[in-house]
Amino acid sequence: MNFADEVKSAVTTRAALLVLGVLGLQLLFIASYVGALHRPDPTDVPFGVVAPRQVSGQLVTQLDGLPGGPLDPRAVSDAAEARRQIQNRDIDGALIVDPTRPADTVLVASGGGTVLASSLDAIIRQAEGSRQRAVRTVDVAPASPDDFDGLSSFYLVVGWCVGGYLCASILAISAGTKPANRQRAVIRTAVMALYAIAGGIGGAVIIGPILGALPGSVWALAGLGALVVFSVGMITLALEALTGIVGIGLAVLIIVIAGNPSAGGAFPLPMLPDFWRSIGPALPPGAGTWTARSIAYFKGNAVTGPLLVLSAWAAVGTALTLLLSMRRRDGDGARQAAAPPNGSSHLG
Repeated sequence: MNFADEVKSAVTTRAALLVLGVLGLQLLFIASYVGALHRPDPTDVPFGVVAPRQVSGQLVTQLDGLPGGPLDPRAVSDAAEARRQIQNRDIDGALIVDPTRPADTVLVASGGGTVLASSLDAIIRQAEGSRQRAVRTVDVAPASPDDFDGLSSFYLVVGWCVGGYLCASILAISAGTKPANRQRAVIRTAVMALYAIAGGIGGAVIIGPILGALPGSVWALAGLGALVVFSVGMITLALEALTGIVGIGLAVLIIVIAGNPSAGGAFPLPMLPDFWRSIGPALPPGAGTWTARSIAYFKGNAVTGPLLVLSAWAAVGTALTLLLSMRRRDGDGARQAAAPPNGSSHLG
């Protein structure tokens, strides 16, 4: 057997296609991460302006016209309302103008991302400098001193996501990517649920009581973690049931390649390019990161949408896993009915 024949024997068509698929994932990984994170620029950041009526409209127009369009300013009635909107995560910062005082105040929330808070502070200081006004900064939702750059919530969610698709992948590798029947699919779902609960509690305890990296309710974070792990795990099981081992790669594509750089972790959503900003909230890493920050720093506000996103992924993944296992059982039953008598069978 010559070398060419050896290559054909050693490298099957299926293996070659899988290798090409991995190469594609690798290139997409590079393109997605570098594309999303190589030049973070704040764009259309929701921003409040509190000022006397005679100057409010002019100031909003001035901030709206800044080069590059970093802000999406809107008039807010008073300072208390501005703080409330920041706590509710409706806006990311605000400028409080008081002509009777020598300095204006810029409100930021580093708990939502210290890079964004610093950027807003720099933008307003430069804009106020042209008006010969001094600026003082007030952080209304400060990040924990043990949460460097506000990244702990992001890495916590990434860990939960990794656990979800790795557990699903191990189940597939050890017992077949497609459940043999509905009972096996139910068992895998139950295992994933138990694993998700353990992973959610473990992650919350590590990030909170043990490391002190995030404030907020440990049990709220644990519940979030269980939902993140379960949603990622079940969508991975569903993709495996649908496409076999290729499903693992599809899960990596959705969660790691598309989801992580668009999650608003390293740089909050207003600092990402439009494509990543638009898909991030709809994917588990983005929904999880937003919710973890809300639990830690914003009194649990603005979490209904992200929790619905995670629940939808979990529900779709569970339904597909169970339905595809039923379809396989029906197909097996049809093949058995068509098999010839006397114990002979057709393999295919």
